Amino acid sequence: MRALLELQQLDLKIEAFRAREKEIPRQKEAFNIQRKRLTEELKESEGRVKKLKVEQKECEVDIDQKNTQIGKFEAQLLQVKKNEEYRALLHEIELQRKQIALKEERILGIMLEIDDAQMRFHEDRKRIDGEVAKLDEECARIDAELAEAVKERKELESRRAPLAAAVSPPLLKRYERIRTARKPAVVPLNDESCGGCFMTVRAQIVNEIMAEKEHHSCQHCGRLLYFPGNIVKSEPSE
Repeated sequence: MRALLELQQLDLKIEAFRAREKEIPRQKEAFNIQRKRLTEELKESEGRVKKLKVEQKECEVDIDQKNTQIGKFEAQLLQVKKNEEYRALLHEIELQRKQIALKEERILGIMLEIDDAQMRFHEDRKRIDGEVAKLDEECARIDAELAEAVKERKELESRRAPLAAAVSPPLLKRYERIRTARKPAVVPLNDESCGGCFMTVRAQIVNEIMAEKEHHSCQHCGRLLYFPGNIVKSEPSE
């Protein structure tokens, strides 16, 4: 039973490391969410600059089209003979020039907005790059922690076979079966009650466990029982 308890202690440590191996990567989930938010924030900042540049280009194209139209109207002025047609063309030319003036004014405004948006974008990128670098450091620390946990767990697993070999095959088989459903699978007998479910154990079973006549399981939870006093007595004296 002493060998089985040592095996169980090792198994519980191994399971604790496995639980850590599952939990550690979850710490990165929050960092990944934050990284995604920062990426979207930077993309939005860059998008403002691009949107303004597109609008500026559209204004420039519109101005070119209106200048082309003015050129056509001016060519028609040389051909018309009626005053009404002449005045109508002049009116269209004046209208086009006013619209060009408005577009040129808007372009000046856009250029100022672009300068401001670009400055904000560079500031955002510098800040976000710094925050992402910190996230990368945290993720690297988590990866290192995970690697260390895996290493320690494998080292513990390498010590399991010799401990398992020291347990009698029938008892080991019972232990392996029980621990799939109950952890810990082996618990102490405390004042005639199970150390796992705390239910009272029959007197005959208590006596046989204390006398080390047979290995018994709790009739309520199925865990293997042992008497702590027997383990203490079996420890080698210094």
